[in-house]
Amino acid sequence: MSQEQTVYIVDDDPDVRESFTILMETVGQSFKEYDSAQAFLGDYHEDMRGCLVLDIRMPRMSGLDLQDRLNDEGSLLPIIFITGHGDITLAVEAMRRGAIDFIRKPFHEQNLLDRINEALDLEDGKHKVLMDKRQLLDRFNSLSDRELEVLELVAQGKMSKVVADDLGISERTVEAHRSHIMHKLGIHTLAQLVRLKIQIETLSEAG
Repeated sequence: MSQEQTVYIVDDDPDVRESFTILMETVGQSFKEYDSAQAFLGDYHEDMRGCLVLDIRMPRMSGLDLQDRLNDEGSLLPIIFITGHGDITLAVEAMRRGAIDFIRKPFHEQNLLDRINEALDLEDGKHKVLMDKRQLLDRFNSLSDRELEVLELVAQGKMSKVVADDLGISERTVEAHRSHIMHKLGIHTLAQLVRLKIQIETLSEAG
């Protein structure tokens, strides 16, 4: 992993945070605790790695409010909610909004650890997909305007002579551009080039 995963606990109950601290220190897991949603948002940035263990009921900004805010920010942090006995309906609503699980107070330590490990595995997978997309876009953005023109025509299945005629350049120049494109994109065949172009178009439409 490019960055250590951290478990973020957000709960206004100091006893819960103390229990959580002891548990995380026992297993050697990196963690950070906050006594309010606002305090967490003060530290939040899009590159945070790990998961969030979040109390569903807190003053001023509830856990659900924080979840909505993070969803708006496009956060990849999986959320595990900590709930009281009367909060099951709220917990179900939280899962509809994307939370991966909820645990009732008082929580069983091993159960919480199991859920946290699942959340960290999930976040790691999402992070790798995101990094792959960023690397793909970086490679694509390294192409010159002329190389992009050649890429577009070659991906349509046009031969180098036809591409040369369309762009008003020599066939040798087209072959040179094609070689540079393949090298920059880290590919070797026309089929790979076509698949990569489709991926780029899909990412552009999604983003």
